[in-house]
Amino acid sequence: MASRNPHFKSFMLLFLCTPMFVTSNGHRLITVDASGCGDFLSVQSAVDSIPENNVQNVTIKINAGHYVEKVVVLGTKPYVTFQGSGRESTVIEWHDRANDRGDNGQQLRTYKTASVTVFANHFSAKNISFKNTSPAPLPGMEGWQAAAFRISGDKAYFYSCGFYGAQDTLCDDAGRHYFKECYIEGSIDFIFGNGRSMYRDCELHSIARRFGSIAAQDRNSPNERTGFAFVGCKVTGTGPLYVGRAMGQYSRIVFLYTYFDDIVAHGGWDDWDHASNKNKTVFFGVYKCWGPGATRIHGVSWARELDYETAHPFLAKSFVNGRHWITPFDS
Repeated sequence: MASRNPHFKSFMLLFLCTPMFVTSNGHRLITVDASGCGDFLSVQSAVDSIPENNVQNVTIKINAGHYVEKVVVLGTKPYVTFQGSGRESTVIEWHDRANDRGDNGQQLRTYKTASVTVFANHFSAKNISFKNTSPAPLPGMEGWQAAAFRISGDKAYFYSCGFYGAQDTLCDDAGRHYFKECYIEGSIDFIFGNGRSMYRDCELHSIARRFGSIAAQDRNSPNERTGFAFVGCKVTGTGPLYVGRAMGQYSRIVFLYTYFDDIVAHGGWDDWDHASNKNKTVFFGVYKCWGPGATRIHGVSWARELDYETAHPFLAKSFVNGRHWITPFDS
């Protein structure tokens, strides 16, 4: 039954729009709401409110809505969490491409196109999506790389997040990262970089039109501990699709317990430039994958069929030293 009190509606509006700052136990909660029922209207303004050399755990609660803005979390602002209202409900999006020009008049190039860029350590994101809304290019088109997210900080955790783009959707640039139950969509090299990352129970969805590729990993020395491990994932969408490309001379990509739709290109893997003998130095591995496309990921001699002993280092969260920074509940 509706209240007859004429002040009830005003009271409820005031209650719902009251800023939510919590400082007990070393935690701070900031609310972003595009309608004005929060502490800030934009995500970047909330990030800007965090002091330099931050030592608190800060949760930025981002209410449902589309936030059309470019966001950067500087390296001086660690311990930040983006908490959305659901992958379909809370979206941060922008539209830069590599051949677009920045404020200095120079082309942005790929790494600066990201709608959201995080340089800080100990970042996490939950129940939120990141998009680059630039149109998908055809293979061979120059300057159309368009990242939705770039993670360049160490010890980053993502749960139930969406990453939407086409060419170079997710820049997994540097550091140790853990992605759990995320959805990642793109066409060409839509996960790329030199991160040391585990993708567990994620959906990798291709929107390739002529051909595409999932992952391009940029490890350039046998002494680097970087690489991408896809565990219990699902590969869907359109093809033909390479599952991995050797961006670096010692590129390392492993698929374990992963399902593949019937979209995998003949040969499954690509050595990037066909000129550097990367097929002698890369580490491409497969362990107990399945689905109608799985047979094609065994199509080249330099993609290894792993046994349990060689697969085990990529199955445990110790691959990203996760026992030191990922809680048992989160893994």
